[in-house]
Amino acid sequence: MAVSPEDELGSLLPRVGIRPPGPASRALAERLRSVESRNVTFLADDWPVFWEEAVGTNVRDADGNVYLDFTGGFGVALLGHSSPPVVAALCEQAGRLMHGMGDVHPPSLKVDLLERLTALCPWNESVGVLASTGSEAVEIALKTALLATGRPGIVAFEGGYHGLTLGSLAATSRALFRKSFEERLYPGVAFAPFPEPWRAGGTSAEECLDRVGQLLKSGAPNGDPVGTLLVEPIQGRAGVRIPPDGFMEALSDLAADANVLVVADEVFTGMGRCGPMFASELVGLRPDVICIGKALGAGLPLSACLAGRSIMSAWPESEGEAVHTSTFLGHPVACAAAIAALRALDPATRGERVAERGARLMRQLKRRLSDAPGVGDIRGAGLLIGIELVEDDSTTPAHGAAARVAAIALRRGLLVLPAGEAGQVVELTPAVVVTDEQIDFAVEVLVAAVEPGG
Repeated sequence: MAVSPEDELGSLLPRVGIRPPGPASRALAERLRSVESRNVTFLADDWPVFWEEAVGTNVRDADGNVYLDFTGGFGVALLGHSSPPVVAALCEQAGRLMHGMGDVHPPSLKVDLLERLTALCPWNESVGVLASTGSEAVEIALKTALLATGRPGIVAFEGGYHGLTLGSLAATSRALFRKSFEERLYPGVAFAPFPEPWRAGGTSAEECLDRVGQLLKSGAPNGDPVGTLLVEPIQGRAGVRIPPDGFMEALSDLAADANVLVVADEVFTGMGRCGPMFASELVGLRPDVICIGKALGAGLPLSACLAGRSIMSAWPESEGEAVHTSTFLGHPVACAAAIAALRALDPATRGERVAERGARLMRQLKRRLSDAPGVGDIRGAGLLIGIELVEDDSTTPAHGAAARVAAIALRRGLLVLPAGEAGQVVELTPAVVVTDEQIDFAVEVLVAAVEPGG
């Protein structure tokens, strides 16, 4: 039987016929429980659903339920799931060259992608290193800064999330991730507070800058001199923490005065998620090194570390062995997907579309929720938006409240994720193809879910 356009997965409103998680998802959860480390996937009576198909802004689960995805698959699907130009490019490439030898006999597409990426950078001459994950891109950036400065110490920020491999984990502040591995982590990382102007009594920009200035002078906790300042232009996993005006510019000045390299972790915010190709431009940060990932591969694992040629020249020239490489470096299918994504995310139209979609969503959320009990703040940039939930004092983060909202929203067909160290922020990262009708629906679900008793 022919499928009518209104039934095609991609731009539908949710269709939940079986209360999630349904029997198929529950059966898969039991199978997973027996074969995967218990630390990886959270399994509960009301969580998770198992995905079978995803197109545009829709996800279909193993029970046939259709959801509206406002997670973007952890922010990856900025173009929407299975974006047609990306799918066409990767299918065509997979039929020609599935795998290459990235640092020995490279696929030609690696050159094309690096040319496109470096042309987007803010430096006159730019050079990049491709990788597979955001965490690896951060590892490369930290190695680059050490080679360029000769100073191993790092200043990072409370709330910052840079990945869970040992080098990046050392600069990730959350105790939950660190506590089991402290003995393996580099001890030369100092953490400065990140400003919270939206919270009564929150640390001010001036206090944060004063602390950074002190750390740049005094060095890391183990005595190492500081050569790297690692920062997210907008903290993502910490709950869409947006710095106040002028903060990132002043931070850049401090680093420049101390001859310290600024590494911008744009794995979440880059590729146009917040409007500009790099969110650093939006907040006034002047990075020396940029890490990107997530939306770069449009669904395939791909990341990059980018810097000016003078900084990247700190790496020794290869004489037959690369001192940082990996088997899937410059994977041709991932490169093809990224090139297609870059074409689709044309700078002339990307920022305008992201800003317009984000403004509509933000406008409705503020109109409906700004004065709602338990909502402390609604903030965002482009299509990265957070709803902070608070206790009755309107200041204290409501521990675990965003997970409750996510569970309620799931039952009503909307996928969202909790963020923030206390799980107090409902984080929204929809695709640019989200429709007016879908935005309206999502707002109605969120309003109902945030209300006490949801």
